[in-house]
Amino acid sequence: MGRSVDDWLASPEDDEWSKMMRKVAAFHHKHDFAGNNGHDMGYRIALTVEELGELAAAITKGKPIEECAEEMADIMILLMGHSLAMKIDLKAAFEIKYERIMQRSARQGRLGLRVTEYTGE
Repeated sequence: MGRSVDDWLASPEDDEWSKMMRKVAAFHHKHDFAGNNGHDMGYRIALTVEELGELAAAITKGKPIEECAEEMADIMILLMGHSLAMKIDLKAAFEIKYERIMQRSARQGRLGLRVTEYTGE
């Protein structure tokens, strides 16, 4: 189980992940996302799609790498915020998923290399 915004704000942990989560929690607290529909996942997914579109546009239009990095940061902050909204321990989920994907084989697809459980059958 993950932590709430208040739990993260009160966290004394000093590792890099905790510092980053506290920053995202401070952003959520500053704007009272929980009290202003900012933790509604339908809304949050729509924002994520919007940010993914901005990243795709930056890449396909050949924008400077700094703009691509900014769009990636937006997506990362949103995902971290999703974990706050849903009280998911994103770091633990990452570690579990990482162990699973490291066991997978890579496959060449039509558009590039894939590392997936999908077999195409």
